[in-house]
Amino acid sequence: MTPEPAGSCFTPDTETQVSDSFRLCRLFSSSSPGKTLNAPRDCENRALRVFIKTDQIDFLKRIMLWLLVVYVSIPFIIKLCPSIQAKLVFLNFVRMPYFIDLKQPLDQGLNHTHNFYLEPEAGLKIGVWHTVPAQMWREAQGKDGDWYDSTLSSTPVILYLHGNAGTRGGDHRVQLYKVLSSLGYHVVTFDYRGWGDSDGSPSEGGMTSDALFIYDWLKQRLDKTPLYIWGHSLGTGVATNLVRRLCDRGSPPDSLILESPFTNIREEAKSHPFSMVYRYLPGFDWFFLDAITANNIRFASDENVNHISCPVLILHAEDDTVVPFHLGKKLYNMASQSKSLSSHKVQFVPFPSSLAYKHKFIYRSPELPNILSNFLGTAHPVAH
Repeated sequence: MTPEPAGSCFTPDTETQVSDSFRLCRLFSSSSPGKTLNAPRDCENRALRVFIKTDQIDFLKRIMLWLLVVYVSIPFIIKLCPSIQAKLVFLNFVRMPYFIDLKQPLDQGLNHTHNFYLEPEAGLKIGVWHTVPAQMWREAQGKDGDWYDSTLSSTPVILYLHGNAGTRGGDHRVQLYKVLSSLGYHVVTFDYRGWGDSDGSPSEGGMTSDALFIYDWLKQRLDKTPLYIWGHSLGTGVATNLVRRLCDRGSPPDSLILESPFTNIREEAKSHPFSMVYRYLPGFDWFFLDAITANNIRFASDENVNHISCPVLILHAEDDTVVPFHLGKKLYNMASQSKSLSSHKVQFVPFPSSLAYKHKFIYRSPELPNILSNFLGTAHPVAH
């Protein structure tokens, strides 16, 4: 038996395949006198092609088997470790843009923004940005926190509650601050515990407590100046939690604005693009949704609207693939039938798919200033 050459890629099985193909080819060529071909070389080429094709099929089979194992394993891993599902809901570990210095809002084009830190609990600090109205930018240069605090009672304030992933310095968030600031509003935003440069770990209760702390901190400095709450995406769940608490204690905010909201976290998780490959898997709720509930994550805006008593504005783009449009519409239908909201304005503004605002670009709408002034029933501060 001739020894296998060094470095040969042929195994005994593939050698057998090639030899069999070679013998068949020689037999075919010898039985076809009308065909002229270089028998040894052509037969070797045909045999090699058979080997390559067989090897490719085996490789694809191995890949498909590996993908199947991963696909089947993921639901069981999440069920056994529900904390993984919590991380996927919050995505606080995804920090975009990367390498941003949150202590320097000027790096993001905000030259009239003050960065500072507050402690909602002892030993727990959270990072906050206060952006004054754009017309005050010259006066704001070089000023300290006391000056920024002293300006709060000058014009209405918007408390902005951001969604999951990223930080208060995310680009689409910064662009919205600029729009609202240009209309004459103060914008105060912060990173919940576990996000950005804030301490702690994320939880629904912690996020809501942080929002309540910031709201109360603002209210102490505002006297009778209007204070509006604006939530986006996951932040809409925090916003309705917050407003429900405020209404329960008899001190509702002046208005609530929900951008790209959902009804509750279970319905949102089931509609999210990440769940598409498992959505129709038997036991989907048990594997994935129950894992969310096990982490005490609900964000039940559909329940909260029955306890809210202040004007509500809902903004949603029809081409939103992260929080589908139908969830925002469903929440509006629930809010419009809520007894607690029966004496308050409840408005829904859709943005057509042709505008391509998707999940986070509603700030680009040239109609947004008019939408806000019509809803709030007053001209923007910059127009006063």
